[in-house]
Amino acid sequence: MALTRRALLGAGAASGIAAAGIAGYEIGASSSDEEAVAGTAVPFTGRHQAGIATPAQDRLHFAAFDVVVDDRRSVQELLREWTAAAARMTAGRPAEPSAPNALLPPTDTGEAMGLGPSQLTVTIGLGPPLFDHRFGLASARPAPLQPLPLLPGDELDPERSGGDLCVQACANDPQVAFHAVRNLARIGRGTVVMRWSQLGFGRTSTTSRSQSTPRNLMGFKDGTNNLKAEDGAALSRHVWVGSEGPAWLRDGSFVVTRRIRMLIETWDRASLQDQQETIGRTKTAGAPMGERHEHDPVDLRSGAIPADAHIRLAAPDTNRGVRILRRGYSFTDGFDDELGQLDAGLFFIAYQRDPQQFVELQRRLGANDALNEYIKHTSSAVFAVPPGVRSGTDWIGRGLFEAPN
Repeated sequence: MALTRRALLGAGAASGIAAAGIAGYEIGASSSDEEAVAGTAVPFTGRHQAGIATPAQDRLHFAAFDVVVDDRRSVQELLREWTAAAARMTAGRPAEPSAPNALLPPTDTGEAMGLGPSQLTVTIGLGPPLFDHRFGLASARPAPLQPLPLLPGDELDPERSGGDLCVQACANDPQVAFHAVRNLARIGRGTVVMRWSQLGFGRTSTTSRSQSTPRNLMGFKDGTNNLKAEDGAALSRHVWVGSEGPAWLRDGSFVVTRRIRMLIETWDRASLQDQQETIGRTKTAGAPMGERHEHDPVDLRSGAIPADAHIRLAAPDTNRGVRILRRGYSFTDGFDDELGQLDAGLFFIAYQRDPQQFVELQRRLGANDALNEYIKHTSSAVFAVPPGVRSGTDWIGRGLFEAPN
């Protein structure tokens, strides 16, 4: 149980996020080592959680958890410990501070030792079920935090959907991202169990003007017109929760995840013209149809872009100005045993001020998008993402759990 584990760890683990500044057991590390990797660390503290508007890294491990206890204090303690561990790991340190003891299990699994921070970010969210009768949080539930409705084209696997809590770990090294989720799951043993997880091996969106536009598994540039970290006013309008939300969630956001399987074999048999008309961009340059360059404006009045093209139906001008911050990743999970086809596609992640922004957009896409012939949505989840931590005594979700009932 969690209490037994904490008792074994002693005062070091109980010190909360302040432990992030403790050297702990830095096996093989020196001050020069730390200086060498310092530039690759993303600051953990801040107004917003890192991993949202942070320039997207190359690798992802996303996991959802179910809480298996009915004790509110255990959930609070878990979030405190997760915050402290995340602060340490994003700085390139072990998940928990401890002197090695050969008679006890290690307090860090060790596979990220020597790899440095690798721009790791750890982002924590709270799902709709967390606000049921178990923990006395029902009155603090944000009105927009509801399970997503069934949307056109959904073929959802309930075992890969939903969850009480989520952890998004992004890094430029896959082992660093895996290590983060593995150790948070280990810390949570007895309080949570992993419900589902997804690995991503390549970013499919641009979240900073400093980044080039990546290609998805269909071979097209993806995320050209995505919101960027530098778009402060647009992020405030479309991504960050403001005064309309509960106090504990202000400066936070909502994340929607969708596992979108691409029917790659069908796509690969489509002509280049059909592929380009389906997306609404040229495949080589990434330019909107009728234009020459990737970043040329998308002219929806010219007639060059088909009525059912993806970029037309996803454009803000087609959706009453609605925008979302996309942060998705490509995935591959082997192949379908029955059909012998690749199980691969896009793990879609989007941050927005209100999940309804995504719902409205997806209803339009699900009903009319030419891309629907080549994809199917197999999982779905939504989480409220609290604001960042401001100091060494703060922890993710503190405002929710310490608010007066």
